Amino acid sequence: MYRNVLIVCVSVHHGNTLRIAEAMAKVLGARIIEPGELTDSALEECDLVGFGSGIYNGSHHEGLISSLDRISARTGKPAFIFSTATIPVKAMNRKLLEKASEKGFDIIGDFACRGFMDYGFTKIFGGINKGRPNQSDLENAGEFARRLTDGGIKVE
Repeated sequence: MYRNVLIVCVSVHHGNTLRIAEAMAKVLGARIIEPGELTDSALEECDLVGFGSGIYNGSHHEGLISSLDRISARTGKPAFIFSTATIPVKAMNRKLLEKASEKGFDIIGDFACRGFMDYGFTKIFGGINKGRPNQSDLENAGEFARRLTDGGIKVE
Protein backbone atom coordinates (compact mmCIF):
# COMPACT_ATOMS: atom_id res chain seq x y z
CA MET A 1 0.00 0.00 0.00
CA TYR A 2 2.82 2.44 0.88
CA ARG A 3 5.76 2.70 -1.48
CA ASN A 4 7.95 5.29 0.22
CA VAL A 5 8.04 5.09 4.02
CA LEU A 6 10.15 7.21 6.33
CA ILE A 7 10.76 6.47 10.02
CA VAL A 8 12.08 9.25 12.24
CA CYS A 9 13.69 7.64 15.29
CA VAL A 10 15.64 8.67 18.38
CA SER A 11 17.35 5.80 20.21
CA VAL A 12 19.70 7.11 22.89
CA HIS A 13 20.79 4.61 25.54
CA HIS A 14 20.74 0.98 24.43
CA GLY A 15 19.32 1.00 20.89
CA ASN A 16 15.94 -0.30 22.11
CA THR A 17 13.86 1.99 19.95
CA LEU A 18 16.14 1.60 16.94
CA ARG A 19 15.63 -2.18 17.07
CA ILE A 20 11.85 -1.64 17.00
CA ALA A 21 12.21 0.87 14.14
CA GLU A 22 14.33 -1.63 12.20
CA ALA A 23 11.71 -4.37 12.65
CA MET A 24 9.05 -2.01 11.30
CA ALA A 25 11.32 -0.76 8.51
CA LYS A 26 11.98 -4.32 7.33
CA VAL A 27 8.26 -4.91 6.83
CA LEU A 28 7.53 -1.47 5.38
CA GLY A 29 10.68 -1.10 3.27
CA ALA A 30 11.29 2.12 5.17
CA ARG A 31 14.27 4.41 5.50
CA ILE A 32 15.20 5.37 9.10
CA ILE A 33 16.49 8.86 9.88
CA GLU A 34 17.19 10.90 13.00
CA PRO A 35 15.08 13.97 13.84
CA GLY A 36 17.84 16.36 12.73
CA GLU A 37 17.56 14.92 9.22
CA LEU A 38 13.81 15.55 8.96
CA THR A 39 13.00 18.08 6.26
CA ASP A 40 9.93 19.20 4.40
CA SER A 41 11.32 17.69 1.19
CA ALA A 42 11.85 14.30 2.88
CA LEU A 43 8.21 14.39 3.98
CA GLU A 44 7.03 15.37 0.50
CA GLU A 45 8.75 12.31 -0.94
CA CYS A 46 7.20 9.79 1.45
CA ASP A 47 3.63 8.53 1.61
CA LEU A 48 3.82 7.28 5.23
CA VAL A 49 5.95 8.52 8.12
CA GLY A 50 6.62 7.06 11.56
CA PHE A 51 7.85 8.94 14.61
CA GLY A 52 9.39 7.11 17.57
CA SER A 53 11.73 7.28 20.54
CA GLY A 54 12.16 6.02 24.04
CA ILE A 55 10.02 7.60 26.72
CA TYR A 56 11.85 10.02 28.99
CA ASN A 57 10.01 11.38 32.03
CA GLY A 58 6.67 10.44 30.51
CA SER A 59 7.23 11.79 26.99
CA HIS A 60 9.07 11.10 23.73
CA HIS A 61 12.58 12.50 23.32
CA GLU A 62 12.52 16.30 23.07
CA GLY A 63 14.51 16.19 19.83
CA LEU A 64 11.70 14.25 18.19
CA ILE A 65 9.03 16.60 19.51
CA SER A 66 10.96 19.70 18.40
CA SER A 67 11.57 18.23 14.92
CA LEU A 68 7.84 18.61 14.31
CA ASP A 69 8.13 22.32 15.12
CA ARG A 70 10.64 22.78 12.28
CA ILE A 71 8.50 21.33 9.52
CA SER A 72 5.61 22.80 7.61
CA ALA A 73 2.09 21.60 8.30
CA ARG A 74 0.95 18.47 6.48
CA THR A 75 -2.62 17.87 5.43
CA GLY A 76 -3.70 14.28 5.84
CA LYS A 77 -0.22 12.69 5.50
CA PRO A 78 -0.54 9.23 7.13
CA ALA A 79 1.69 8.80 10.16
CA PHE A 80 2.27 6.42 13.06
CA ILE A 81 3.82 6.81 16.50
CA PHE A 82 5.90 4.31 18.46
CA SER A 83 7.86 4.13 21.69
CA THR A 84 9.84 1.95 24.05
CA ALA A 85 9.64 2.48 27.80
CA THR A 86 10.26 0.92 31.16
CA ILE A 87 6.50 0.66 31.53
CA PRO A 88 5.03 0.86 28.01
CA VAL A 89 1.74 2.63 28.38
CA LYS A 90 0.35 3.82 25.05
CA ALA A 91 -0.96 6.90 26.87
CA MET A 92 2.67 8.08 26.94
CA ASN A 93 2.41 8.45 23.16
CA ARG A 94 -0.27 11.11 23.67
CA LYS A 95 1.94 14.24 23.57
CA LEU A 96 3.56 13.22 20.29
CA LEU A 97 0.20 12.10 18.87
CA GLU A 98 -1.25 15.51 19.65
CA LYS A 99 1.78 17.36 18.24
CA ALA A 100 1.69 15.37 14.99
CA SER A 101 -2.08 15.84 14.70
CA GLU A 102 -1.66 19.60 15.17
CA LYS A 103 0.75 19.54 12.22
CA GLY A 104 -1.97 17.91 10.10
CA PHE A 105 -0.75 14.30 10.10
CA ASP A 106 -3.43 11.59 9.96
CA ILE A 107 -2.37 9.22 12.75
CA ILE A 108 -3.18 5.67 11.61
CA GLY A 109 -1.62 3.78 14.52
CA ASP A 110 0.60 3.77 17.58
CA PHE A 111 2.79 1.12 19.16
CA ALA A 112 4.56 0.75 22.51
CA CYS A 113 6.71 -1.97 24.06
CA ARG A 114 9.14 -2.50 26.93
CA GLY A 115 12.74 -1.42 26.69
CA PHE A 116 15.76 -2.12 28.89
CA MET A 117 16.63 0.68 31.30
CA ASP A 118 19.64 0.87 33.60
CA TYR A 119 20.10 4.46 34.64
CA GLY A 120 19.50 6.15 37.97
CA PHE A 121 18.76 3.90 40.90
CA THR A 122 18.10 0.88 38.65
CA LYS A 123 21.85 0.48 38.02
CA ILE A 124 22.13 -0.85 41.57
CA PHE A 125 20.34 -4.06 40.60
CA GLY A 126 21.32 -4.28 36.93
CA GLY A 127 18.41 -2.44 35.36
CA ILE A 128 14.81 -3.19 34.44
CA ASN A 129 13.45 -5.18 31.48
CA LYS A 130 16.68 -7.01 30.71
CA GLY A 131 16.68 -8.39 27.20
CA ARG A 132 13.87 -6.10 26.02
CA PRO A 133 12.86 -5.51 23.40
CA ASN A 134 12.99 -9.25 22.85
CA GLN A 135 12.15 -11.39 19.81
CA SER A 136 8.45 -11.31 20.66
CA ASP A 137 8.53 -7.49 20.86
CA LEU A 138 10.26 -7.32 17.47
CA GLU A 139 7.69 -9.68 15.97
CA ASN A 140 4.90 -7.55 17.44
CA ALA A 141 6.48 -4.45 15.89
CA GLY A 142 6.59 -6.22 12.53
CA GLU A 143 2.96 -7.27 12.89
CA PHE A 144 2.03 -3.68 13.77
CA ALA A 145 3.75 -2.54 10.56
CA ARG A 146 1.89 -5.18 8.51
CA ARG A 147 -1.41 -3.96 9.97
CA LEU A 148 -0.51 -0.38 8.97
CA THR A 149 -0.36 -1.51 5.37
CA ASP A 150 -3.85 -2.95 5.75
CA GLY A 151 -5.34 0.45 6.43
CA GLY A 152 -4.12 1.36 9.88
CA ILE A 153 -4.98 0.72 13.47
CA LYS A 154 -7.52 2.66 15.48
CA VAL A 155 -5.78 5.09 17.85
CA GLU A 156 -7.60 5.35 21.15
